[in-house]
Amino acid sequence: MRTLEELITEVLSLPSASRVLLVEKLVESLEFDIDETIQTLWIAEAKQRRDEIRTGIIQPIPGEEALSQVRRLLDK
Repeated sequence: MRTLEELITEVLSLPSASRVLLVEKLVESLEFDIDETIQTLWIAEAKQRRDEIRTGIIQPIPGEEALSQVRRLLDK
């Protein structure tokens, strides 16, 4: 049987599409209660953000740039 470290190394070598599918399956496998109201609100928020990007109201920035901005703000 493989160790967890070996499994992690193997998983990280998969193509990104395969890793995304794996993450989705792992999250689905977790047992936790989801408040339907909160889930509905988050779905609405995600759709609104998607629409703002599609219509050009909001311009997305790369994740690393966003994290860099947050780090600068936290350092102040």
